[in-house]
Amino acid sequence: MLQQEYEQYTEEDFRVWKILFERQIVNLQETVAVKFLEGLEKINFSSERIPNFKETNLLLERLTGWHIQAVLGIIPDKDFFELLGQKKFPATCWLRKFSQLDYLEEPDMFHDVFGHIPLLTDESYCNFLLGLSSIALKFLENSEVIELMSRLYWFTIEFGLIQEKGVSKIYGAGIISSSGETKYSLSDKPVHLPFDVANILQTSFYKDHIQEKYFVVTSFEELYHCLPFLEMGIETFVKEKNTLIN
Repeated sequence: MLQQEYEQYTEEDFRVWKILFERQIVNLQETVAVKFLEGLEKINFSSERIPNFKETNLLLERLTGWHIQAVLGIIPDKDFFELLGQKKFPATCWLRKFSQLDYLEEPDMFHDVFGHIPLLTDESYCNFLLGLSSIALKFLENSEVIELMSRLYWFTIEFGLIQEKGVSKIYGAGIISSSGETKYSLSDKPVHLPFDVANILQTSFYKDHIQEKYFVVTSFEELYHCLPFLEMGIETFVKEKNTLIN
């Protein structure tokens, strides 16, 4: 398995991390889920240091049993879901350059680590990831099912909103790591919809531009408790497909 080579980070890497962290933490103070801010403190993330995976893993192990697994970039679905099933979250080790501060085509460490890892301190969030991976691994050979699973992952873990005291807050890493989408997602421009698995499975998403709609959960427990309905929906979809083929 790939390891983070911490001593290889350059002065530019540390400056980029500091700029991104300090710029975004200001945007997030009033807009992000409380659990995310609590998670940042629990795993000691700050603008002054690029996170050291070994140190972070020791803290995560005590909190929820999860770990960061270093990867080169986007990995195949099978590898991704297998890692989640082992309580390992895949994350890149490299950081964008100064010229890429505002836009990057492929997720870097700021997205993967700053955006995702703090919420791995929350048990319900982690249980949702585990359950999602368990269902996905049953249907890995079915590309249509994996597309449906990708939609749920996209509209929750990457671009999800959560209701806190009657106010929508951010918890999706794709929003958390983007200053532009942080402001846009909570504005009156996109459509905000109540969390609904059936609706999400029928909704396409965009990788190359800002989202047009966001789904709002009431809690991370709601995410976890949706898994039986997700599995039933997937099994029904597969049976109906098989019936049409036969």
